[in-house]
Amino acid sequence: MDHPVHPDEPRDPSTTSPLDRLPLRTPVSAHHREPVLDVVVPVFNEEAELEASVRRLHAHLRETFPYPFRITVADNASTDDTPRIAARLAAELPEAQWLRLAEKGRGGALHAAWSGSRAPVLAYVDVDLSTDLTALLPLVAPLISGHSDIAIGTRLARGARVVRGPKREVISRCYNVLLRSTLAVGFSDAQCGFKAVRRDVAERLLPLVQDSGWFFDTELLVIAERAGLRIHEVPVDWVDDPDSRVDIVSTALADLRGIARIGRSLARGTLPTAGLRRDVAAHSPSGLAGQLLRFGAVGAVSTVGYVLLYALLRPPTGPQAANALALLICAVANTAANRRLTFGLRGRGGALRHQAKGLLVFAVGLALTSGSLAVLHQVAPRPARPTEIGVLVAANLAATLLRFLLFRAWVFSARRRGTGAMDGRTAP
Repeated sequence: MDHPVHPDEPRDPSTTSPLDRLPLRTPVSAHHREPVLDVVVPVFNEEAELEASVRRLHAHLRETFPYPFRITVADNASTDDTPRIAARLAAELPEAQWLRLAEKGRGGALHAAWSGSRAPVLAYVDVDLSTDLTALLPLVAPLISGHSDIAIGTRLARGARVVRGPKREVISRCYNVLLRSTLAVGFSDAQCGFKAVRRDVAERLLPLVQDSGWFFDTELLVIAERAGLRIHEVPVDWVDDPDSRVDIVSTALADLRGIARIGRSLARGTLPTAGLRRDVAAHSPSGLAGQLLRFGAVGAVSTVGYVLLYALLRPPTGPQAANALALLICAVANTAANRRLTFGLRGRGGALRHQAKGLLVFAVGLALTSGSLAVLHQVAPRPARPTEIGVLVAANLAATLLRFLLFRAWVFSARRRGTGAMDGRTAP
């Protein structure tokens, strides 16, 4: 095609209902006639490398990729011969096209190219092809099969083989340590130019990403992870491009500003993840009967754990302290287990808020069990140990019933879950 492709309008997030969740992941049909994979190559003034890299990528996909594919050269405001080369490649290679953008910015180029594509799986690679292309099929396979939502190449995981100078190695590792310490991310490498995303996820995710530069990757991954989407990591072989023209100082400052902005959103609970949650109703019953069964199973395990902890802590601490400590430990574990198993909530979204409410529910249970102990010791100052434990078990069962009612109506209420009140993390 000898004319640039203009992207469709991106989906307006205001038109996405909070109740309009992502459907369950399904595999891409093996008989898909249109391109299954759209690989975007974002470029800015890359006349020296563009043709050789695109032809190498094209040859690799022709030889190894079992589905129809497309290569999109996303030219973001190049001022050299890049547009002419991109147009010629699009005319000569039937699987190639090019997109001309008026503004500079890798994130903006990816946003435009991905928003305008109809391929079920969208990917991008840096034009220098620093990442060995043998990792491309392992990168996109989990998305095609329906296993994952996003896939990223990582240079920092076990199994990766990286050749680069000490300066870039230190900068890369420090950046990812900074992300882990400030935003508590779980992915290992935010900036490797080798990523893929399912189109149904991209349609919801792209309108939420504000950055149009190098921080685009990080912001996209943080939002996806906080929404509980599954992120697959592929260790890659990566060789540094010595001619890279990335301005490290300005990029680092922009990244720090982006981290601060995302951090403020997390602190305020305003990170927009409502339309990114998967509909898990088909996997677990959400009705009262199903919740009661799962809650009862979790409660039975919690009660056994509570009794064992109380019996262990009773001799050194006394009955009241042993009761409080055992109940606190079991309450935290019980809240986490019920959050995932009983009410079907995945990821870190709202986990701290749920635990805080769970501790308030714990306080009610503590008052009930402690009051029962106090009454028992008033009636019988030296009760037999089986009697003491029996009273505690009875009080704990009453507290458990109350806990279920409070969990269902307040802590994990369906109304809050339906409106996307959680804002948290990662791939289940």
